[in-house]
Amino acid sequence: MGLEHTFSLLEFLKNPQNNLKIIHIAGTNGKGSTAAVIYSVLKARGYKVGLYTSPHLISFSERIRVNGLPISDQEILRFMRKIEPAIKDIKSTFFEVTTSMALNHFNDHNVDVAVIETGLGGRLDSTNVVDSSLTVMTPISIDHIDILGNTIEKIAVEKAGIIKKKVPLITAMQQKTVFEILKKTANENESPFYTSTNPINVEIMPEGTKFELSNKKFTTSMIGEHQANNAALAINALIHFDDKIPYETICEGINNVCWPGRLQPVSDRIYYDVAHNEEGIRSVLGTLKTIFPESEIFGLFCLKGDKDIEHIAKYINSQFKTLFITTSKDGLLLRPRELSEKLNILGINNSPVDCISIGINKIKKLMKPKDITLIFGTHYIASEVFSEFEISFDSGVI
Repeated sequence: MGLEHTFSLLEFLKNPQNNLKIIHIAGTNGKGSTAAVIYSVLKARGYKVGLYTSPHLISFSERIRVNGLPISDQEILRFMRKIEPAIKDIKSTFFEVTTSMALNHFNDHNVDVAVIETGLGGRLDSTNVVDSSLTVMTPISIDHIDILGNTIEKIAVEKAGIIKKKVPLITAMQQKTVFEILKKTANENESPFYTSTNPINVEIMPEGTKFELSNKKFTTSMIGEHQANNAALAINALIHFDDKIPYETICEGINNVCWPGRLQPVSDRIYYDVAHNEEGIRSVLGTLKTIFPESEIFGLFCLKGDKDIEHIAKYINSQFKTLFITTSKDGLLLRPRELSEKLNILGINNSPVDCISIGINKIKKLMKPKDITLIFGTHYIASEVFSEFEISFDSGVI
Protein backbone atom coordinates (compact mmCIF):
# COMPACT_ATOMS: atom_id res chain seq x y z
CA MET A 1 0.00 0.00 0.00
CA GLY A 2 1.35 3.39 -0.98
CA LEU A 3 1.82 5.72 -3.92
CA GLU A 4 5.62 5.66 -4.34
CA HIS A 5 5.69 2.86 -6.91
CA THR A 6 3.01 4.46 -9.08
CA PHE A 7 4.73 7.84 -8.95
CA SER A 8 8.00 6.16 -9.98
CA LEU A 9 6.36 4.38 -12.91
CA LEU A 10 4.74 7.63 -14.05
CA GLU A 11 8.06 9.44 -13.74
CA PHE A 12 9.55 6.81 -16.05
CA LEU A 13 6.68 7.56 -18.47
CA LYS A 14 7.32 11.34 -18.21
CA ASN A 15 4.24 11.94 -16.04
CA PRO A 16 1.35 11.59 -18.49
CA GLN A 17 -1.14 12.27 -15.67
CA ASN A 18 -0.06 15.90 -15.58
CA ASN A 19 -1.61 16.50 -19.00
CA LEU A 20 -5.05 15.17 -18.07
CA LYS A 21 -8.26 16.74 -16.75
CA ILE A 22 -9.62 14.18 -14.30
CA ILE A 23 -12.83 13.34 -12.46
CA HIS A 24 -11.84 11.06 -9.57
CA ILE A 25 -14.43 8.75 -7.99
CA ALA A 26 -14.29 6.83 -4.70
CA GLY A 27 -16.82 5.22 -2.35
CA THR A 28 -17.96 1.69 -1.54
CA ASN A 29 -20.96 1.00 -3.75
CA GLY A 30 -21.91 2.47 -7.11
CA LYS A 31 -18.46 3.76 -8.13
CA GLY A 32 -18.50 1.96 -11.46
CA SER A 33 -22.12 2.80 -12.24
CA THR A 34 -21.59 6.47 -11.37
CA ALA A 35 -18.43 6.57 -13.48
CA ALA A 36 -20.29 4.96 -16.38
CA VAL A 37 -23.08 7.55 -16.23
CA ILE A 38 -20.63 10.47 -16.07
CA TYR A 39 -18.68 9.00 -18.98
CA SER A 40 -21.83 8.38 -21.05
CA VAL A 41 -23.13 11.94 -20.61
CA LEU A 42 -19.75 13.53 -21.36
CA LYS A 43 -19.47 11.40 -24.49
CA ALA A 44 -22.97 12.50 -25.55
CA ARG A 45 -21.82 16.09 -24.94
CA GLY A 46 -19.05 15.58 -27.49
CA TYR A 47 -16.06 15.17 -25.20
CA LYS A 48 -13.37 12.61 -25.91
CA VAL A 49 -13.54 10.61 -22.67
CA GLY A 50 -11.22 8.11 -21.02
CA LEU A 51 -12.78 5.64 -18.58
CA TYR A 52 -10.71 3.63 -16.08
CA THR A 53 -12.59 1.14 -13.90
CA SER A 54 -11.94 -2.15 -12.12
CA PRO A 55 -12.25 -5.04 -11.91
CA HIS A 56 -13.17 -6.26 -15.36
CA LEU A 57 -15.85 -8.87 -16.08
CA ILE A 58 -14.39 -10.80 -19.02
CA SER A 59 -11.37 -9.10 -20.54
CA PHE A 60 -8.66 -6.98 -18.95
CA SER A 61 -9.05 -4.40 -21.74
CA GLU A 62 -12.50 -3.42 -20.38
CA ARG A 63 -10.71 -1.49 -17.64
CA ILE A 64 -9.22 1.12 -19.98
CA ARG A 65 -11.42 2.75 -22.65
CA VAL A 66 -11.45 5.86 -24.80
CA ASN A 67 -14.90 6.85 -26.05
CA GLY A 68 -15.95 3.30 -25.30
CA LEU A 69 -13.25 1.50 -27.24
CA PRO A 70 -11.11 -0.76 -25.04
CA ILE A 71 -7.35 -0.62 -25.13
CA SER A 72 -6.11 -3.07 -27.76
CA ASP A 73 -3.88 -6.07 -27.12
CA GLN A 74 -1.23 -4.45 -29.31
CA GLU A 75 -1.29 -1.27 -27.21
CA ILE A 76 -1.02 -3.31 -24.00
CA LEU A 77 1.98 -5.24 -25.36
CA ARG A 78 3.66 -2.06 -26.60
CA PHE A 79 3.20 -0.42 -23.20
CA MET A 80 4.48 -3.46 -21.29
CA ARG A 81 7.61 -3.70 -23.43
CA LYS A 82 8.28 -0.01 -22.83
CA ILE A 83 7.77 -0.08 -19.06
CA GLU A 84 9.20 -3.54 -18.27
CA PRO A 85 12.57 -2.23 -17.01
CA ALA A 86 10.83 0.09 -14.54
CA ILE A 87 8.49 -2.68 -13.35
CA LYS A 88 11.42 -4.98 -12.61
CA ASP A 89 13.38 -2.23 -10.90
CA ILE A 90 10.48 -1.02 -8.74
CA LYS A 91 8.83 -4.44 -8.26
CA SER A 92 5.44 -2.91 -9.00
CA THR A 93 2.08 -4.50 -8.30
CA PHE A 94 -0.53 -5.36 -10.92
CA PHE A 95 -2.77 -2.40 -10.06
CA GLU A 96 0.11 0.08 -10.00
CA VAL A 97 1.06 -0.96 -13.53
CA THR A 98 -2.58 -0.96 -14.68
CA THR A 99 -3.13 2.57 -13.36
CA SER A 100 0.02 3.80 -15.07
CA MET A 101 -1.10 2.10 -18.28
CA ALA A 102 -4.49 3.83 -18.14
CA LEU A 103 -3.05 7.30 -17.54
CA ASN A 104 -0.47 6.80 -20.27
CA HIS A 105 -3.14 5.53 -22.69
CA PHE A 106 -5.42 8.52 -22.04
CA ASN A 107 -2.53 10.91 -22.60
CA ASP A 108 -1.53 9.15 -25.83
CA HIS A 109 -5.12 9.49 -27.08
CA ASN A 110 -5.41 13.15 -26.05
CA VAL A 111 -8.66 12.71 -24.13
CA ASP A 112 -10.54 15.84 -23.06
CA VAL A 113 -11.37 14.32 -19.69
CA ALA A 114 -10.55 11.07 -17.88
CA VAL A 115 -13.04 9.47 -15.48
CA ILE A 116 -11.00 7.51 -12.93
CA GLU A 117 -12.47 5.02 -10.43
CA THR A 118 -10.42 4.15 -7.37
CA GLY A 119 -9.55 0.49 -7.02
CA LEU A 120 -9.65 0.12 -3.25
CA GLY A 121 -9.92 2.79 -0.59
CA GLY A 122 -8.56 6.14 -1.66
CA ARG A 123 -5.73 7.60 0.37
CA LEU A 124 -3.22 4.91 -0.64
CA ASP A 125 -4.94 3.75 -3.81
CA SER A 126 -2.73 3.88 -6.90
CA THR A 127 -5.14 6.25 -8.62
CA ASN A 128 -4.49 8.89 -5.94
CA VAL A 129 -1.44 10.10 -7.86
CA VAL A 130 -3.69 12.32 -9.98
CA ASP A 131 -4.54 15.98 -9.55
CA SER A 132 -8.26 15.93 -10.17
CA SER A 133 -10.59 18.69 -11.33
CA LEU A 134 -13.53 17.17 -9.45
CA THR A 135 -13.89 14.58 -6.69
CA VAL A 136 -16.99 12.38 -6.47
CA MET A 137 -17.87 10.21 -3.45
CA THR A 138 -20.46 7.45 -3.71
CA PRO A 139 -22.06 5.94 -0.56
CA ILE A 140 -19.51 4.56 1.89
CA SER A 141 -20.16 1.36 3.82
CA ILE A 142 -18.28 -1.62 5.25
CA ASP A 143 -16.02 -3.47 2.78
CA HIS A 144 -12.38 -4.62 2.53
CA ILE A 145 -12.10 -4.51 6.33
CA ASP A 146 -8.79 -6.42 6.22
CA ILE A 147 -7.17 -3.46 4.44
CA LEU A 148 -9.26 -0.35 5.10
CA GLY A 149 -10.25 -0.95 8.73
CA ASN A 150 -13.06 -2.62 10.63
CA THR A 151 -15.20 0.44 11.32
CA ILE A 152 -17.12 2.77 9.03
CA GLU A 153 -15.11 5.70 10.41
CA LYS A 154 -11.74 4.16 9.50
CA ILE A 155 -13.01 3.29 6.03
CA ALA A 156 -14.36 6.83 5.53
CA VAL A 157 -10.98 8.33 6.44
CA GLU A 158 -9.31 6.15 3.79
CA LYS A 159 -11.88 7.08 1.13
CA ALA A 160 -11.62 10.78 2.03
CA GLY A 161 -7.93 10.59 1.17
CA ILE A 162 -8.67 11.42 -2.48
CA ILE A 163 -9.99 14.91 -1.59
CA LYS A 164 -7.54 17.41 -3.06
CA LYS A 165 -6.65 20.97 -2.10
CA LYS A 166 -9.36 23.39 -3.31
CA VAL A 167 -10.87 20.75 -5.63
CA PRO A 168 -14.70 20.50 -5.31
CA LEU A 169 -16.15 17.38 -3.68
CA ILE A 170 -19.60 16.09 -4.64
CA THR A 171 -20.84 13.41 -2.25
CA ALA A 172 -23.87 11.17 -2.20
CA MET A 173 -25.97 11.03 0.96
CA GLN A 174 -23.88 9.39 3.69
CA GLN A 175 -24.21 8.06 7.21
CA LYS A 176 -23.81 10.91 9.72
CA THR A 177 -20.32 9.92 10.90
CA VAL A 178 -19.14 9.48 7.30
CA PHE A 179 -20.59 12.85 6.30
CA GLU A 180 -18.77 14.55 9.18
CA ILE A 181 -15.43 12.98 8.20
CA LEU A 182 -15.83 14.02 4.55
CA LYS A 183 -16.87 17.54 5.56
CA LYS A 184 -13.92 17.90 7.95
CA THR A 185 -11.44 16.66 5.33
CA ALA A 186 -12.90 18.99 2.70
CA ASN A 187 -12.64 21.95 5.09
CA GLU A 188 -9.01 21.11 5.89
CA ASN A 189 -8.29 21.10 2.15
CA GLU A 190 -10.32 24.26 1.47
CA SER A 191 -12.35 22.16 -0.95
CA PRO A 192 -15.87 23.28 -1.90
CA PHE A 193 -18.29 20.69 -0.47
CA TYR A 194 -21.57 19.71 -2.11
CA THR A 195 -24.11 17.05 -1.22
CA SER A 196 -25.97 15.45 -4.10
CA THR A 197 -29.74 15.87 -4.13
CA ASN A 198 -31.58 12.55 -3.94
CA PRO A 199 -34.06 11.75 -6.72
CA ILE A 200 -37.80 11.65 -6.04
CA ASN A 201 -40.73 9.77 -7.58
CA VAL A 202 -38.50 6.83 -8.41
CA GLU A 203 -40.25 4.24 -10.57
CA ILE A 204 -38.45 0.90 -10.97
CA MET A 205 -39.24 -1.21 -14.04
CA PRO A 206 -37.78 -4.42 -15.47
CA GLU A 207 -36.24 -2.39 -18.31
CA GLY A 208 -34.92 0.59 -16.34
CA THR A 209 -35.65 3.31 -13.78
CA LYS A 210 -37.49 6.63 -13.99
CA PHE A 211 -36.94 9.46 -11.51
CA GLU A 212 -37.20 13.19 -10.98
CA LEU A 213 -34.36 15.48 -9.98
CA SER A 214 -34.63 19.25 -9.55
CA ASN A 215 -38.09 19.24 -11.17
CA LYS A 216 -36.81 17.42 -14.26
CA LYS A 217 -37.62 13.88 -15.39
CA PHE A 218 -34.97 11.32 -16.26
CA THR A 219 -34.84 7.67 -17.30
CA THR A 220 -31.81 5.42 -16.88
CA SER A 221 -31.41 2.04 -18.51
CA MET A 222 -30.05 0.74 -15.20
CA ILE A 223 -32.43 -0.93 -12.76
CA GLY A 224 -33.06 0.05 -9.13
CA GLU A 225 -33.48 2.92 -6.73
CA HIS A 226 -29.75 2.71 -6.03
CA GLN A 227 -29.15 3.31 -9.74
CA ALA A 228 -31.40 6.36 -9.64
CA ASN A 229 -29.25 7.60 -6.74
CA ASN A 230 -26.06 6.87 -8.71
CA ALA A 231 -27.46 8.72 -11.73
CA ALA A 232 -28.47 11.68 -9.54
CA LEU A 233 -24.96 11.87 -8.07
CA ALA A 234 -23.51 11.73 -11.59
CA ILE A 235 -25.85 14.51 -12.78
CA ASN A 236 -24.91 16.73 -9.83
CA ALA A 237 -21.22 16.08 -10.53
CA LEU A 238 -21.63 16.84 -14.24
CA ILE A 239 -23.33 20.17 -13.51
CA HIS A 240 -20.29 21.20 -11.46
CA PHE A 241 -17.92 20.02 -14.18
CA ASP A 242 -19.76 21.63 -17.10
CA ASP A 243 -22.81 23.72 -16.25
CA LYS A 244 -23.63 24.20 -19.94
CA ILE A 245 -24.58 20.57 -20.62
CA PRO A 246 -28.14 20.65 -22.06
CA TYR A 247 -30.89 18.71 -20.30
CA GLU A 248 -31.46 16.70 -23.50
CA THR A 249 -27.80 15.62 -23.55
CA ILE A 250 -27.96 14.47 -19.94
CA CYS A 251 -31.12 12.49 -20.75
CA GLU A 252 -29.42 10.89 -23.75
CA GLY A 253 -26.34 9.95 -21.76
CA ILE A 254 -28.06 8.37 -18.77
CA ASN A 255 -30.62 6.58 -20.94
CA ASN A 256 -27.91 5.02 -23.11
CA VAL A 257 -25.50 4.05 -20.34
CA CYS A 258 -24.32 0.46 -20.57
CA TRP A 259 -22.81 -1.13 -17.48
CA PRO A 260 -23.03 -4.96 -17.52
CA GLY A 261 -23.29 -7.09 -14.40
CA ARG A 262 -25.64 -4.74 -12.58
CA LEU A 263 -29.01 -6.43 -12.24
CA GLN A 264 -28.42 -7.61 -15.77
CA PRO A 265 -31.14 -9.89 -17.16
CA VAL A 266 -29.31 -12.95 -18.51
CA SER A 267 -32.45 -15.00 -19.19
CA ASP A 268 -36.18 -14.79 -18.54
CA ARG A 269 -36.55 -13.74 -14.86
CA ILE A 270 -32.89 -14.56 -14.14
CA TYR A 271 -30.57 -11.68 -13.16
CA TYR A 272 -26.85 -11.36 -12.54
CA ASP A 273 -25.38 -8.71 -10.23
CA VAL A 274 -21.81 -8.26 -9.01
CA ALA A 275 -23.00 -7.04 -5.55
CA HIS A 276 -20.57 -8.38 -2.95
CA ASN A 277 -21.13 -6.38 0.24
CA GLU A 278 -24.04 -5.73 2.55
CA GLU A 279 -25.30 -2.46 1.04
CA GLY A 280 -24.98 -3.67 -2.54
CA ILE A 281 -26.82 -6.91 -1.82
CA ARG A 282 -29.51 -5.10 0.19
CA SER A 283 -30.15 -2.72 -2.72
CA VAL A 284 -30.34 -5.48 -5.30
CA LEU A 285 -32.74 -7.63 -3.27
CA GLY A 286 -34.90 -4.61 -2.49
CA THR A 287 -35.11 -3.78 -6.19
CA LEU A 288 -36.16 -7.30 -7.16
CA LYS A 289 -38.86 -7.32 -4.47
CA THR A 290 -40.16 -3.98 -5.77
CA ILE A 291 -40.40 -5.22 -9.35
CA PHE A 292 -41.64 -8.71 -8.47
CA PRO A 293 -43.52 -8.36 -5.15
CA GLU A 294 -45.38 -11.68 -5.55
CA SER A 295 -42.37 -13.75 -6.64
CA GLU A 296 -40.17 -16.11 -4.69
CA ILE A 297 -36.44 -15.73 -5.25
CA PHE A 298 -33.85 -18.41 -5.92
CA GLY A 299 -30.23 -17.44 -5.28
CA LEU A 300 -26.86 -18.58 -6.61
CA PHE A 301 -24.17 -17.03 -4.45
CA CYS A 302 -20.36 -16.98 -4.34
CA LEU A 303 -17.93 -14.74 -2.51
CA LYS A 304 -14.27 -13.82 -2.13
CA GLY A 305 -12.64 -14.69 1.15
CA ASP A 306 -11.98 -11.07 2.15
CA LYS A 307 -15.65 -10.11 2.39
CA ASP A 308 -17.53 -9.56 5.68
CA ILE A 309 -19.86 -12.56 5.67
CA GLU A 310 -21.44 -11.68 9.02
CA HIS A 311 -22.73 -8.34 7.72
CA ILE A 312 -23.87 -9.88 4.43
CA ALA A 313 -25.71 -12.67 6.24
CA LYS A 314 -28.12 -10.18 7.82
CA TYR A 315 -29.39 -9.17 4.40
CA ILE A 316 -29.68 -12.59 2.79
CA ASN A 317 -31.28 -14.33 5.78
CA SER A 318 -34.71 -15.74 4.81
CA GLN A 319 -34.68 -13.88 1.49
CA PHE A 320 -34.46 -16.92 -0.79
CA LYS A 321 -36.69 -19.89 -1.47
CA THR A 322 -33.45 -21.80 -1.99
CA LEU A 323 -29.94 -20.36 -1.81
CA PHE A 324 -27.31 -22.33 -3.71
CA ILE A 325 -23.64 -21.76 -2.90
CA THR A 326 -20.92 -22.23 -5.49
CA THR A 327 -17.54 -20.94 -6.68
CA SER A 328 -15.65 -19.97 -9.82
CA LYS A 329 -13.39 -22.12 -11.96
CA ASP A 330 -10.39 -19.86 -11.42
CA GLY A 331 -10.02 -20.64 -7.70
CA LEU A 332 -10.22 -17.00 -6.59
CA LEU A 333 -13.36 -17.48 -4.47
CA LEU A 334 -14.28 -19.40 -1.34
CA ARG A 335 -14.96 -23.06 -2.00
CA PRO A 336 -18.64 -24.02 -1.83
CA ARG A 337 -18.37 -26.16 1.32
CA GLU A 338 -16.31 -23.55 3.13
CA LEU A 339 -18.73 -20.72 2.35
CA SER A 340 -21.68 -23.00 3.07
CA GLU A 341 -20.33 -23.87 6.52
CA LYS A 342 -19.75 -20.20 7.37
CA LEU A 343 -23.34 -19.41 6.39
CA ASN A 344 -24.68 -22.40 8.33
CA ILE A 345 -22.99 -21.08 11.48
CA LEU A 346 -24.75 -17.75 10.87
CA GLY A 347 -28.11 -19.49 10.51
CA ILE A 348 -28.43 -19.16 6.72
CA ASN A 349 -29.97 -22.22 5.05
CA ASN A 350 -28.11 -23.05 1.86
CA SER A 351 -27.18 -25.82 -0.56
CA PRO A 352 -23.60 -26.03 -1.87
CA VAL A 353 -23.01 -27.06 -5.50
CA ASP A 354 -19.72 -27.60 -7.29
CA CYS A 355 -19.95 -25.00 -10.04
CA ILE A 356 -21.99 -22.25 -11.69
CA SER A 357 -23.35 -24.56 -14.38
CA ILE A 358 -24.71 -27.10 -11.90
CA GLY A 359 -26.30 -24.36 -9.80
CA ILE A 360 -28.03 -22.79 -12.79
CA ASN A 361 -29.33 -26.15 -14.01
CA LYS A 362 -30.74 -26.99 -10.58
CA ILE A 363 -32.47 -23.61 -10.36
CA LYS A 364 -33.96 -23.93 -13.84
CA LYS A 365 -35.55 -27.24 -12.83
CA LEU A 366 -36.99 -25.74 -9.62
CA MET A 367 -38.22 -22.38 -10.94
CA LYS A 368 -41.92 -21.92 -11.47
CA PRO A 369 -43.26 -19.33 -13.96
CA LYS A 370 -43.56 -16.54 -11.37
CA ASP A 371 -40.24 -17.21 -9.63
CA ILE A 372 -37.07 -15.18 -10.21
CA THR A 373 -33.38 -15.94 -9.73
CA LEU A 374 -30.49 -13.77 -8.59
CA ILE A 375 -26.91 -14.84 -9.36
CA PHE A 376 -24.66 -12.63 -7.25
CA GLY A 377 -21.63 -12.09 -5.04
CA THR A 378 -18.72 -11.24 -7.33
CA HIS A 379 -17.35 -9.99 -10.64
CA TYR A 380 -15.30 -13.16 -10.96
CA ILE A 381 -18.06 -15.41 -12.27
CA ALA A 382 -19.15 -13.14 -15.14
CA SER A 383 -17.45 -15.19 -17.83
CA GLU A 384 -19.06 -18.42 -16.64
CA VAL A 385 -22.49 -16.81 -16.27
CA PHE A 386 -22.42 -15.22 -19.72
CA SER A 387 -21.14 -18.44 -21.27
CA GLU A 388 -23.88 -20.47 -19.58
CA PHE A 389 -26.58 -18.24 -21.06
CA GLU A 390 -24.77 -17.81 -24.40
CA ILE A 391 -24.52 -14.05 -24.01
CA SER A 392 -22.13 -12.19 -26.30
CA PHE A 393 -20.75 -9.85 -23.69
CA ASP A 394 -18.79 -7.04 -25.28
CA SER A 395 -19.35 -5.46 -28.66
CA GLY A 396 -16.21 -3.40 -28.08
CA VAL A 397 -18.03 -0.26 -26.98
CA ILE A 398 -19.29 0.71 -23.52
